[in-house]
Amino acid sequence: MRKERLSNACEFYSGTGFPNKYQGISDGKYPFYKVGDISRNIASGNYMLGKSENFIDDNILLEIKGKIVPPGTIVFAKIGEALRLNKRAITTQKCIIDNNVMGIKPIKEYLDLKYFYYYMQNLDMQRYSEATTVPSVKKSTLESIKMLIPDYKEQEKIAYKLDVITNLIVNRENALRTLESLVKSRFVELFGDPVTNPMKWKVKSLSELGNCKNGMNFHKGESGIDIHCLGVGDFQNLSVITDTSVLPIVSLNENPSEEYMLQDGDIVFVRSNGNKNLVGRCLTIYPHDIPTTFSGFCIRYRISKTDKVLTEYLLQVLKHESMRQKMTGRGANIQNLNQQILSALQIPLPPIDLQRQFIEFVELTDKSKLAVQQSIETLQMLKAKLMQDYFG
Repeated sequence: MRKERLSNACEFYSGTGFPNKYQGISDGKYPFYKVGDISRNIASGNYMLGKSENFIDDNILLEIKGKIVPPGTIVFAKIGEALRLNKRAITTQKCIIDNNVMGIKPIKEYLDLKYFYYYMQNLDMQRYSEATTVPSVKKSTLESIKMLIPDYKEQEKIAYKLDVITNLIVNRENALRTLESLVKSRFVELFGDPVTNPMKWKVKSLSELGNCKNGMNFHKGESGIDIHCLGVGDFQNLSVITDTSVLPIVSLNENPSEEYMLQDGDIVFVRSNGNKNLVGRCLTIYPHDIPTTFSGFCIRYRISKTDKVLTEYLLQVLKHESMRQKMTGRGANIQNLNQQILSALQIPLPPIDLQRQFIEFVELTDKSKLAVQQSIETLQMLKAKLMQDYFG
């Protein structure tokens, strides 16, 4: 076991500015990776960088004075909120990285690539970032880090063990995605696209089936009443919340009126967000006996015609991609959804028995997803324990 500065054991690569006029080329000699490309590859279960939304050739490379990054380089965001996510990927070919990204390639005489990848995964970049409004990390700061390096065979053994666990996690995450796709395909099989309505189901507007209500606006300094509150940050990728005790608590001067209190089976939408892709995201909530309200950046929808539409079916309709497109927000900096847009949505109404049949399928699938998710969480804890043991 020896100790080396990263500047001695690795080669560092900085990014290149990427003018807008050269972006959007989908084929070429060199993939040009941006922070989003790294995130998308990892989200799809692939930490070996493959897909890129931009490519350049030698002429553009020369013009922008691009720096070629070799295969086997660990790349990651070096600035902004993405830095805090600690996402790492490995380049698989000669490429270019943009100037929000940094690359570190281990020198083979010192470090096994996979071992160093896991070391970098364990490195909390925020710990080394500059104390400014926008977090960022400097090359010189990382170069000065001293790393304990075991002998090469030991590195390979450690990397192999972590690879086994990582591959198990990836396989189970892929199984989750497959189960989610299965629900979507079953929905289309039974009901068709909810916007084009190829099966000619009777339709009613959302306003004919229930009612909408914008959430509460809170003010600093209020106190006296503490209550759980659903906000935009609580949606994540959830479809259902069954325990509202985990939601944040807000303080109010008085209890909200009944119309601001969530009930079992309410569907809540993201009304306003700076990220247009999040607007229209929705979930079903079941507060049970826990008093729960919702923020002004949300819209609550409550079904009144329960003989026409079931909550779980309606949620799938509203989460369908074509229906989400109907909810596209409006506005310049902050995108918005409003009650008028929601109320006008045309909802196909297949027979209740067919809706129930679909819901039973979803419930069975959810049981399988829960088992897979629990397995993922167990494996993640095991991996975290090993990472702590190996890298501190």
